[in-house]
Amino acid sequence: MLRLNLYRWICFLIIFLLIQQFSFSQNLELPRVSPAAEITQTIGLSKIIIKYSRPGVRGRDIWDGLVPYNEGIPFPWRAGANENTTIYFSNDVKVKDQELLAGTYGFHIIPSNETWILIFNKQYKAWGSFFYDSAEDALRIEVIPERIHFNEWLEYRFENLTSNSADICMHWENLNVRFKVEFNEVEVVLNSIREQLSSLPGFGWQGPMQAAQYCLDNDISYDEAIRWIDQSIQRNSNFSNNIVKVDLLLKMGEDEKAKQLEKIAFENASEGELNIYGYQLINKGRIEDAVSVFELNLNRHPDSWNVYDSYAEALNQSGNIEGAIKNYEIALSKAPEDQKERIQQILTTLNNP
Repeated sequence: MLRLNLYRWICFLIIFLLIQQFSFSQNLELPRVSPAAEITQTIGLSKIIIKYSRPGVRGRDIWDGLVPYNEGIPFPWRAGANENTTIYFSNDVKVKDQELLAGTYGFHIIPSNETWILIFNKQYKAWGSFFYDSAEDALRIEVIPERIHFNEWLEYRFENLTSNSADICMHWENLNVRFKVEFNEVEVVLNSIREQLSSLPGFGWQGPMQAAQYCLDNDISYDEAIRWIDQSIQRNSNFSNNIVKVDLLLKMGEDEKAKQLEKIAFENASEGELNIYGYQLINKGRIEDAVSVFELNLNRHPDSWNVYDSYAEALNQSGNIEGAIKNYEIALSKAPEDQKERIQQILTTLNNP
């Protein structure tokens, strides 16, 4: 009898669980009161992703009301609704000047009348803050919220973007919480370059040249840059990679080697290569150097309308308006029909300042 009752109990339990599972699987997916949201920001090669649910004010008292001001007891605010608000950093980052490793974090807040505590917790798969454990905190920072215009729906956004940093803002009702995140983007890019050059980009001449150019532009890792530019030159010696090596040698104090290589590079440069290099110099603010390069190109190719056009542009940027007008007029006389209107408009502007 005991064995029979046990058997019946086990059968009942199995049936009950199956019914429960079947019941749960029949739940409809319906719109949430606090809809899910996700924002992504790329900074250089680094990425930040924030996932959260957006509650609305809906006429309620939010601060020190719906969201109580306390000491995080029994648990902090989930910084949103529903599941954990999460913040993902693709690379190691500084958050308000404090180090935080790459990864995904549950984001929580302890608000108060003055200073708020923002928490980055290693547990990010929980529901809200109900299973929050301070022992899992990776970082805590303190901020003071600012009063701004009313916002019905809780919103995260990125502001004050630079090449390696951004402000993350959380704005709800009339308060805005802001904190700065910053990547060592030069090191991030350099590590990415090393990885990429071990794959397909490492087989050609362009990839190593671009890597060397990045080092040159950011004044870093000259030894690696020289190795990369030598690889590029070995695979396809041309004006572009030789000039990068010239600039690297100058940075490294190898002036004599740079001068010799520069002479060879310019002797073998085509009209197009000199023209491109001149514009690269303009983009770097080296206007007088650009004028010299375009002048050299003009002496070699006196019948090219494009050389006169480029030379005139450099003269204009250097402040030599008279010289610019003279060379634009020559360019206009030699240019194809589809370029004449543009050059004429420039001349009209220069002649009527």
